[in-house]
Amino acid sequence: MALIVHKYGGTSMGSTERIRNVAKRVAKWARAGHQMVVVPSAMSGETNRLLGLAKDLSPVQQTPAMLRELDMIACTGEQVSVGLLSLALQSEGMDAVSYNGWQVPVITDSSYTKARIQSIDDARVRADLAAGKVVVITGLQGIDEDKNVTTLGRGGSDTSAVAIAAAMKAAECLIYTDVDGVYTTDPRVVPEARRLHTVSFEEMLEMASLGSKVLQIRSVEFAGKYRVPLRVLSSFTPWDINIDEEAKSGTLITFEEDEKMEQAVVSGIAFNRDEAKVTVMGVPDKPGIAYQILGDVAEANIDVDVIIQNVSHDGKTDFSFTVHRNDFQRTMELLKTKVAPATGAATVLGDPKICKVSIVGIGMRSHVGVASKMFRTLSEEGINIQMITTSEIKTSVVIDEKYMELAVRALHKAFDLDADNSPVAENMS
Repeated sequence: MALIVHKYGGTSMGSTERIRNVAKRVAKWARAGHQMVVVPSAMSGETNRLLGLAKDLSPVQQTPAMLRELDMIACTGEQVSVGLLSLALQSEGMDAVSYNGWQVPVITDSSYTKARIQSIDDARVRADLAAGKVVVITGLQGIDEDKNVTTLGRGGSDTSAVAIAAAMKAAECLIYTDVDGVYTTDPRVVPEARRLHTVSFEEMLEMASLGSKVLQIRSVEFAGKYRVPLRVLSSFTPWDINIDEEAKSGTLITFEEDEKMEQAVVSGIAFNRDEAKVTVMGVPDKPGIAYQILGDVAEANIDVDVIIQNVSHDGKTDFSFTVHRNDFQRTMELLKTKVAPATGAATVLGDPKICKVSIVGIGMRSHVGVASKMFRTLSEEGINIQMITTSEIKTSVVIDEKYMELAVRALHKAFDLDADNSPVAENMS
């Protein structure tokens, strides 16, 4: 049978009872003949609790030495999870063994709290699998060349699971979470949203980058690069559900050329509330002005998203861009105290109450008029568009935050994504 990787989120590991159910589910797959590698997250809330303790002792954690200790602290949540899950599996009669990331080992760079995986030595794991064991490996963590423990950042267990699946050429990586798949948009905003049977890696990457919280973006990047089939499904279905039914449930994140892809023009509506807009007014319209403005922003390690430079008037232009809302005050201070004096800008304006709404779909490549339909729909709802950015398979607009839910609902209906309108409505659970 196949080599399968299961990944379980913190909610799925939230109590001993839930861990017992995870063990029963994994044992079911193992008894069906599959080689099983399991990557669990820390128990829900545990990482926040641990980092909260660290923050009490050291409110400003910026130096490499401090970040190193944060990784030492954060990785212990997953260590507890793998031990508990292995015990639960052994109680189910399974031969199970747990490993920390450094024991595999998962080799990373030395960027504490946001390390990137460089290589995985799977020899030890393969030997255990050949001996009939279920292998349980910590998510989130690895080890650098100097033998320091590192972590991959929040949501890093998804990336760990996909990386292990890639290294071991697993048949599929199943991401068990508290939702039963990828929806056309957040069902809490649009109750008529439906679950997708399949979605392409490109679409999922755009959705993850645009605000969808189903999967961590780096895990999707990794899966796309190494062509690891991913499936998102619920850990709250009964553990004894028929394995054939379970193996086809949720949403399969696959490749565009898959003949079974749902070829809708637009596959989903993504949104992100965590945006803020800043505008540098009246800067000289000359070569290098964009670098003068954004160079200092980049040096401050502030990520910039949508960028617009207006048409020049009398040799002056306005330059607008968006940043994460957490970086808004820092960006405004930097622009006012350093960038504006250096560039001769007239003034700096900011708006922290904006959001980004996006339509995503590989079908947009071969259909004209998709963006204009989006703009017309928003216009009919009286929603003003402040900024626009596009790619081959997405169009994003920046609008006033108070119109976000109205915009998402209107676009969801306009592009026939509501369950009642969809020819694949039966896929919704």
